[in-house]
Amino acid sequence: MSEPPSSSRDESPWERLDRNFNEQLQEVRVAQAGVRVLFGFLLILPFQARFESLSQFQLNVYLVTLLSSAIAVLLFTAPAAIHRVLFRRGVKDYIVSYTSKLTGFGLIALAISVVGGVTLVLDMLLSRGAAIAIGALIAGLAIVLWVLVPEWHKRTTNRHVEHDEQGASGPSDH
Repeated sequence: MSEPPSSSRDESPWERLDRNFNEQLQEVRVAQAGVRVLFGFLLILPFQARFESLSQFQLNVYLVTLLSSAIAVLLFTAPAAIHRVLFRRGVKDYIVSYTSKLTGFGLIALAISVVGGVTLVLDMLLSRGAAIAIGALIAGLAIVLWVLVPEWHKRTTNRHVEHDEQGASGPSDH
C-alpha cells in the first residue's frame, strides 16, 4: 500500500475538527440505515401470528435484539442531537470526542443486534445448535473486521498518528 501524497494536511485545528466531525457523520449514516431497517422489522414482529409460537429462548433473543437495536438507534442519532444542542457554543472538540465514543458503543449495539437477529431467524429455520454456532461465527467475524484487523493495522503501520487532547485524530488520521 502506498503512502498518501502528503503526511500532513494544511488545516487549522478548527478545520480539522470540522473535517473529523463530517467524517464521523458519514460513518454514522452508513450504520444508521441498517440499524433502522432492523429496528423497524423487530418492532412489527410481535404483531405477526407466528410470534406467539416463539420458545423462551427465541423470546429472550428477540428481546435482547430489540433492545440493542433501540440502543443503537439512539447512539447513532445522538451526534445530530448533540450538535444541534451545542451548535455555535465553541465546543466542537467535545462534540468530536463524544461522537467518537457514541459511535463505538453504537457499533457494539449494532453487532449485538445483527447477531441476535441472525440467531433468531436461524433458530426458526435450523436447529438451535446450528443457530447459536452461526451466530457465534457472525459475532467473531464482526470482531475480526471491526476490531482485530484495524488494531493489527494500527500496531504494524509505520505511520505516526498524533492525538490532540480532545481525542480527535491529528494530521495523519487516514
